[in-house]
This record gives sequence, structure tokens and C-alpha cells, in this order.
Amino acid sequence: MQNRLLPRFIAVFLAILILIVASVMPHLFAQSIPTPATMQTKPLFLVGATIHVGNGTVIENGVVGFVNGKITLVGKADAAFDRTGADVVDVKGKHVYPGFIAANTTLGLVEVEAVRSTNDAEEVGSLNPHVRALIAYNAESQIIPTVRFNGVLAAMVAPRGGLVSGRSSVMEMDAWSWEDAALKTDVGIHVNFPTITRQPGALETDRKTQDETIAKQIAALYQFFREAQSYAKSTPKEKNLRFEAMRGLFDGSKKLFIRADHAKSILAAVNFAKEFNITPVIVGAADSWVLTDVLKANNVSVMLEGTHTLPERWSDDIEQPYKTPLALQKAGILYSIGAIPQGWQQRNIGFEAGTAVAHGLSKEEALTAISANVAKILGVDDRLGTLEVGKDATLFVSDGDALDMRGNSVESAFIRGKKLQLVNKQKFLYEQYKAKYGQK
Repeated sequence: MQNRLLPRFIAVFLAILILIVASVMPHLFAQSIPTPATMQTKPLFLVGATIHVGNGTVIENGVVGFVNGKITLVGKADAAFDRTGADVVDVKGKHVYPGFIAANTTLGLVEVEAVRSTNDAEEVGSLNPHVRALIAYNAESQIIPTVRFNGVLAAMVAPRGGLVSGRSSVMEMDAWSWEDAALKTDVGIHVNFPTITRQPGALETDRKTQDETIAKQIAALYQFFREAQSYAKSTPKEKNLRFEAMRGLFDGSKKLFIRADHAKSILAAVNFAKEFNITPVIVGAADSWVLTDVLKANNVSVMLEGTHTLPERWSDDIEQPYKTPLALQKAGILYSIGAIPQGWQQRNIGFEAGTAVAHGLSKEEALTAISANVAKILGVDDRLGTLEVGKDATLFVSDGDALDMRGNSVESAFIRGKKLQLVNKQKFLYEQYKAKYGQK
């Protein structure tokens, strides 16, 4: 009798426990996961700030106005504009920036990197062009509100792993679901090009094994792309999901993002793309500073992983990652800063750009590298990247320099004119423990 009652007791206990957790959790996290903003209902004008347009132009004592989520006015604050029924906000002494765009990230795909059950950035297998990152995107991730505090309002969310990882999409950083967050779906296919370098100190037999492995991986990539290209030119009776996902690469409707860091790998990746008449975007691109002539000649864009990293080789200048953006800028290459794999690190892309300023870039060039340039590379420059009439009102107001962690202080932010709740877990805990210890 006792043995029969035990399972029933356990079931009742678990049911009660679930009810308790369900009732407590919303209160624990209500303050750290903000409710998505509502649509703009009346015109809004931000008056008196320094306007950083995002294309190199700076307007002192300027005004930005937007209606129904679209920018309608950018100019000097003394310009005449219709204030009827509008909210006019004095932001004198502050700075207005276009929303920063995280270039290549796992935001919304990974919550805690060390916990496998919260990591949905990688699919099994090595050839997965049909995988769509946006399907796994968690709009309620607790990381998203933290990056918004530093001005990151949009991101290209991309898969990881294998030779062909899958498809990325551009997401807005405020939504109820992935469907609401998606700004541009299936932007491109992501490839991890094999690293064409040998491990230092390897024995002759080990080097031979490494060379064979690299050759097999490159051959597999070429074979897969040839088959996909042939498929795209045909009218198959039965659809192949992997090859269907590749169609856009060959007609130019999708981008090809190739991750490659070492010079040999970058050169091989560029030649690989040329074989299929594709102009690639090189992601990571640590050695891009030594290949500027090749990249420029082939019209290749670059997504730098960031500046806060170490150089590729012991022989390189320790500050080379800080200087690479300037080398690309001087060469006239379209590039972005901040293609950092870890999602939570995206909150630092403004400071990554700021470090490049300390090593030769102007502040406006650095801003362009995390706004307008990213939008161009992703094909969303008709909506994001700069503060221009007709574009989405995706922007933020900072009390100081948003590229300097000492001055950055985002006071308000908007996505398509919707004013965001600037609340996150860190701020919630800060206020909680400030109250606990009687701090004002």
C-alpha cells in the first residue's frame, strides 16, 4: 500500500513545487526582462543635442524628429517644424546616435555558454545551409536588455559550427517573439573556412595528418557548392532542403559570410568564392591588414571580430588588433567592428570602436563601423545605420560619448520610434542592493 502511495505523493509534491515556482519566477524577473515597447502614437522631437548622423556628419545643437516610427526631420535645432500634438524633448548637452548594430552574434541563441541546454547556436553535422538561426532566437533572453544599455539596438544573429553553419537574420532588440523581432530574414549563408596553418611544433607525421584533414575539408566545401550551383540551375523534380537554401547565393539575393582569420585562409576563401562568382564577406579577418590590396581588388567586405583581442602571431605588434580598422579605412575597404562570437560581449562594441579611435580612426569613422557600415554589409541601409529622413527611428540618446565607457550613459532608446524600457537584471540588482545597504 505504501509503495503505491509513494508515486502519487511525489506527483502531488512536484505539482505543488511547479505552482510555487510559477508564481514566484515572474516576480523575480519582472524587473529584469522589460515588456516590449508599444508603437509610437504621436510625433516626437529631440531638440538641442549633438547629432551624430552615422555617415561622418555631426550636427551641433540639432534636432531629430520622427513620426510613426520613421525619421521626418534631421537638422539644426533652430529649424522651423510643426510642434502641434508632438512631444518635444529637450536633450541639450547630450548626444544622439543611430542604433549600433552587432555584426555577427549569437544573441538570443545562447543564454549561458557553460550550460548546454541554453545553447542553441549550433546544429549537428557539418553541412547545414538550411538551418535558420531566427527560429531558435529567444526574444526574452536576459542578455538582450543588457546590450541595449550600450546602444546596441539591432543584430545579425548567426549560427555556428560545421563547415556550413546555416542562415543568419537581422533582428531588432525589442520584441515578443522571433517573428516580431525579425527585420530581415535569411540574410546569408555562413561558412567556416578551414584554417590553412599547421600547429607549431608538430611532428612530421602530425603535419601530414593536418594537411590531409584540411585538404579533405576544402574538397568537401568545393564539392558541396558545385552540387548546389548545379541544382540552382536546374528544375529538380524533388526538392533538396540543403540545396534550396543555397539558391540565393548564386543569384545574389543572399550574402556569403566566410569565417577566416589567417592570411592563407583569407586568400583561399576569396579564391573559393570567386570560383562560384560570389563576392564574400570575410568574418573575423584578423590578418586582413596584410591583405588590403587583395580585399580591395575583389571588393570584399570585412567584419572584424573586434579590437579587444590578441594578435594572431607572437611576431605581430601587440597593438595590431587596435590598428587594423585604420588600415582597412585607409584602404577604402567596407568593414565593421564587433563580429564577436559571444552574445553578451556585444554590449562592448561601442568601446571596441572607441579603442580604434585611440589608434588612428576618427570618432565618426569608428561610429560608422558599428552602424552605417554594418547596415550596408547586411543590406538594411535603407532602414538602419544613419539618422536620415525616411529611415527607421532606431536611435538612442547618451549623456556622454557612447564610444567611451567613461562617458557612455544611455538615457533613452527607440526602435522604430518605440521608446524602450531601459531595465535589465544588473540594474535591478543594483537598485535592490543599494536599497538593502541604505545607499542613495
